[in-house]
Amino acid sequence: MNKKQIKEAKRFSQYMVGGGAQFWSGYAAFALLDAVLGIDFWPAKIAAYFVGVSLNFFIARYWAFGSKRFAKGQVETSAQRFYSLMFVNFIIDLAIVGGLRELGLTPYLGQFASAGFFTFWNYLLFKLWVFRKARKARKARFA
Repeated sequence: MNKKQIKEAKRFSQYMVGGGAQFWSGYAAFALLDAVLGIDFWPAKIAAYFVGVSLNFFIARYWAFGSKRFAKGQVETSAQRFYSLMFVNFIIDLAIVGGLRELGLTPYLGQFASAGFFTFWNYLLFKLWVFRKARKARKARFA
């Protein structure tokens, strides 16, 4: 492995920690809201998703895709992109988990199917769009 591949493998590992934190904190929150507190499926799913997503943002932004210095406005831009993506992801997640629930599969298993899909989908979008480093503007050279 060359230096670039090692760096990418490290970043993917850190991303997986953030994704794991999102999944397990959301999973635990859903179990608490659903099984312990008896909250209906949709409100429990929405609240649990928000808990996991918020934890993932901080891990991804400041650890996996972070840097020692941030360009002006870069944190705000990445937060806007992140939460926009998470809104789209939430709709997809509801379709996956809710659809599998309608087919008779427990939402607890449906969340694993959903997480499998989002593992690679989010990594690519985080890297290429959400947490993309701001590029310095090139000065035009005139002859």
